[in-house]
Amino acid sequence: MTKTVVIAFPRSFPQARRIAEHLDATLLPYDADVFARTYKSAQRIVALMATGIVVRSIAPLLEDKWVDPAVVVVSPDLSYAIPLVGGHHGANELAQELAALGIRPVITTATEAMGRESVEVIAERLGCDIANRDSTRQVNAAIIDSEVPVHAIRGPAIVIAGPKVSVLFNKGVYTVGIGCRKGIKKEEVLDAVCQALGACRISPHEVFVYATTVKKYRETGLLEAIASLPAGLIFLEDEIINAQLLRSPSRAGRIGLLGVAEPSALALSKHKELVMEKTVFGRVTIAIAR
Repeated sequence: MTKTVVIAFPRSFPQARRIAEHLDATLLPYDADVFARTYKSAQRIVALMATGIVVRSIAPLLEDKWVDPAVVVVSPDLSYAIPLVGGHHGANELAQELAALGIRPVITTATEAMGRESVEVIAERLGCDIANRDSTRQVNAAIIDSEVPVHAIRGPAIVIAGPKVSVLFNKGVYTVGIGCRKGIKKEEVLDAVCQALGACRISPHEVFVYATTVKKYRETGLLEAIASLPAGLIFLEDEIINAQLLRSPSRAGRIGLLGVAEPSALALSKHKELVMEKTVFGRVTIAIAR
């Protein structure tokens, strides 16, 4: 099955095939369980049917806008394409792709309706992901009212970003949380990262971001090590780390934290799933989340 799925009643298959061929998608007949079967595996879903049917079908499946697939409803007469879920996460773009078939996109997200790009769209255009996703609500609201600047910082640099600033990093799948002893050497960090990624069969280019506590911002060895890797390093404030659910016991309570490696990895991860629980490599502790 392809990452794009078209779902339709058999009587609508002639129209649905046009859509599936245009999108290079898999065509599936509608039944009571078809959305449940495809929701987790598909990245994009086009439903050729009434909106009410789709709403009732996917309502129990909705999880989070950052992980839900893009869902577009197309009216049975092929007049309209309505992004129902994930407008900023591929559904608007999918609806616009259907315009080539004469199907009119009905875009309701405020930024695009006002002719502006959302943070999510800007990130996609730049080939990036958003590290601090909670910021997008405030930044998108500001984009509606005025021009919001995009600053590209090529480093080495230190950036202090507030809650109304969206931080973009190169695309990746995994977040690596790092804890280390004081005075750690660059080679120790690189060796630990290499071992951890190797154990999980993860390429350094699949890492979205490395994360640690702000208490480590003066650790030269840590900074030099991550600077030599494809992904960047984020220092997290105590309240962000302590807001995560602790998975493994930690001695970080001595510095006022529930932990370092695991909560740092989870805080910036997309799916909040640990791939590697905190593991000690010499004087470095690493956890990996996706």
